[in-house]
Amino acid sequence: MWIKLRHVFDMIKIEHSLFALPFAYMGAILGSLEVRGFFPSWLEFFWITLAMVGARSAAMALNRLIDRHIDAKNPRTANRHIPAGLVSVSFTWGFVIASFFVLFVAAYQLNMLAVKLLPIAVFFLVIYSYTKRFTWACHLVLGIATGLGSLGGWVATTGQVDLAGIVLFVSVALWIGGFDVIYACQDFEFDRSEGIHSIPARFGLKRGLAISTWMHVGTIIGFVSLLWLTNLGIWYGLGVLVVIGILIYEHLIVSADDLSRMNTAFFTMNSMISIILFLFMMVDVL
Repeated sequence: MWIKLRHVFDMIKIEHSLFALPFAYMGAILGSLEVRGFFPSWLEFFWITLAMVGARSAAMALNRLIDRHIDAKNPRTANRHIPAGLVSVSFTWGFVIASFFVLFVAAYQLNMLAVKLLPIAVFFLVIYSYTKRFTWACHLVLGIATGLGSLGGWVATTGQVDLAGIVLFVSVALWIGGFDVIYACQDFEFDRSEGIHSIPARFGLKRGLAISTWMHVGTIIGFVSLLWLTNLGIWYGLGVLVVIGILIYEHLIVSADDLSRMNTAFFTMNSMISIILFLFMMVDVL
């Protein structure tokens, strides 16, 4: 059982939960300070963490299940765990159901609005894996599914939805969606040959990367807007400047003619953005 779970955790890259988890904490802290005037409790942090891990684990495992036949055809993904026979379909389905159960329990422990909004989050977590079969806007759906984690953090500690929480959600959604466009450039030729929809496959590599750039411009506009929508100040602003620098660097090292530094841009630098902005926000509010 442990060997199977280890394969599943490796398959879903559970360590990449770092991409979005800091933004869930950020939403929780900002929401709590703005609405309640004090920090979330350690218990709230625990349930938020569990909800995020459950949601991402379910979504990633489900994505691998739904895409297993496509992965088997693609030379880049043919060695993934399900096509390679390292993890069975039935065991992965069990893992998906267990992960969604963890998400529900965590939401129930927070507040009833979190439970009422849960079907919306589950819908986007599930539908994303199918969108590449019929629309190039699949990257935006992934962004929404991931960005809802930051709004979920806000709802978890406030029991309400506010403009600042929505702006944070949109900013994160554009950030994730923009990077998914960059990541999809790797499969540009395969996607076109197999009829799989993506922005690079629809508009080409150069225009696809340009669209990704504009999505990240929207991310920056959203992050800056929080300076006026919340009580954040100069330290948070400095964090936004650092994030702008990282985004510029990432777009400079990836081009339509050279995708060799994709992993540096997508994994190494991308995971730093949420952590850096969260740390600067913490310095600011403390």
